[in-house]
Amino acid sequence: MKKGYVQIYTGNGKGKTTASLGLALRAAGAGFKVFIAQFLKQGDYSEIKALAKFKEQITVEQYGLGKFVKGKPSPEDIEAGKKGYERLMEILKKGEHDLVIAEEANVAVMCNLFSEEDLIAIIDSKPEQTELVITGRGATQSVIDKADLVTEMHEIKHYYKQGVMARIGIEK
Repeated sequence: MKKGYVQIYTGNGKGKTTASLGLALRAAGAGFKVFIAQFLKQGDYSEIKALAKFKEQITVEQYGLGKFVKGKPSPEDIEAGKKGYERLMEILKKGEHDLVIAEEANVAVMCNLFSEEDLIAIIDSKPEQTELVITGRGATQSVIDKADLVTEMHEIKHYYKQGVMARIGIEK
């Protein structure tokens, strides 16, 4: 790519991570090198198993502690978020990836794992040729303003409200 853009997938609807992972697969199919930083997840999710089949092109690193961050994050949550932020900045500085995905980075900001200014620094550190995707509900106006493409996933109806929990292969 000669020029990479900044994409944001936000909103309260389902599909933000799914869209970014679809883009990762498309990029891998084109021979691109992809880096995915997952800020809130930890564990062997179905997408991790699938992406492992593309380990030559797609690298996934997780910086969550495997539990949902509610209210005030623990010092361990903050340390994990900081580690992920520093690693993502290092990856961008190297400029070796065609596509970089900061999965749930907007939520990491909402949970105070790192600041809105830190997320803007990630955007500003993006090499010219790198495509950067930031996912997660709650994108701030400043982050939206820095982006080239913003998609808001809007929930109209969700079976979760009828008691259906996340299902393997569909939501996890």
